[in-house]
Amino acid sequence: MAKPVVAIVGRPNVGKSTLFNKLIGQRLSIVDDTPGVTRDRIYGECQWNGRSFTLVDTGGIEPQSKDIILSQMRRQANLAIDTADVIILVTDVRTGVVATDKDVADMLQKSGRPVVLCVNKCDSIGEAPAEFYEFYNLGLGDPIQISSVHGHGTGDLLDAVSQFFPPEEEEEDDGEIIRVAVIGKPNSGKSSLINRIIGEERCIVSDIAGTTRDAIDTRLQNEHGSFIFIDTAGLRRKSRIDDAIEKYSILRAKMAIERADVCVIMIDATQGFTEQDSKVAGLAHEAGKGCIIAVNKWDAVQKDDKTMQEFRKKLDIDFSFMPYAPMLFISAKTGQRVDSLFATIKKVANNNAMRITTGTLNDVLAQATARLQPPTDKGRRLKIFYMTQASTKPPTFVCFVNSADLFHFSYQRYLENRIRETFGLEGTPVRFLVRERGDK
Repeated sequence: MAKPVVAIVGRPNVGKSTLFNKLIGQRLSIVDDTPGVTRDRIYGECQWNGRSFTLVDTGGIEPQSKDIILSQMRRQANLAIDTADVIILVTDVRTGVVATDKDVADMLQKSGRPVVLCVNKCDSIGEAPAEFYEFYNLGLGDPIQISSVHGHGTGDLLDAVSQFFPPEEEEEDDGEIIRVAVIGKPNSGKSSLINRIIGEERCIVSDIAGTTRDAIDTRLQNEHGSFIFIDTAGLRRKSRIDDAIEKYSILRAKMAIERADVCVIMIDATQGFTEQDSKVAGLAHEAGKGCIIAVNKWDAVQKDDKTMQEFRKKLDIDFSFMPYAPMLFISAKTGQRVDSLFATIKKVANNNAMRITTGTLNDVLAQATARLQPPTDKGRRLKIFYMTQASTKPPTFVCFVNSADLFHFSYQRYLENRIRETFGLEGTPVRFLVRERGDK
């Protein structure tokens, strides 16, 4: 299940970033007395009473300002509000209720999201100051007094926030269902692929980039098995003025990737490889998910008998950080090779969840070290005593060695290639953990 999202909003210089840093337990957001230091949204992971959630820090909202930067900050905050399950409105007891607080409160009430009002800078323990009761006038229920500097009242605040979280669903015991996130930059054909697969116009399709905003789940069962396809918003180019949408999409893409077993990375064949493609593929790679590169709109490319081979060679270079990912050249519009996607998804999902016995793994290790001796340095040779698989999704192997410093990444890559060659781990990243003898 996706984590709840909690957005911290308010006018400038009320202590939003200080509260954000206090709740996540690290100085991730810049804190300064100058209003407007935080402009972009910043994300952090937080936990309370056994529930994990994503916390979003936003720039200060000035609803009436015509300033370009402040307008962009207001847009950022609006996007954070759109994504949030719960909103924390931060106010300042020292200044009391000001007109901007009322404007922000009105804006939040119109959003329809649950809002928890907190009054910051109540630094003294005990009875609330008289100014505290003025904040009832905002019409957002009982305010909570906190000190983001000292941490007073943050427990009460999180209690109030967590009561609005959606109920925690137990993970469905549906190991046979494969969750597939369709990810990529805007207008690469993600929604068209979903519609082609299910045979109906489930997702809105338009040439306007950014039509899809939310992650949409579509269940499907066919001769290949049971699947849940997750259509996501695309990643925009960072240099665009409208980069707020691009950051909004990153959060949605991350949440979709987090839930998925396999990620289908959509590439627009008419445009070729771009920076956004590298970014979204990197998210899936870092998350350890099974990956498939689907080159879409292949019907729109003028080609001869060498076009696909040349295109594949170029993509091999562009995606050199994930050489394990299989490539499919498809057309969501005509249905070309879409059927072959299912078999590849199933194979990649199985490989991502593959478990190899320790005995078999060490047989491969013995053959690999006999074929190519481990490296030496200053007369010392690397000894790999044994290897075992620690976990799946992705397959993670622990190597027990005499010296971690001698275990060069090039030899790790060699062992990875031997393991892939033996067990056919196509489509999944492989990770190594190195432990010296005596390490716990």
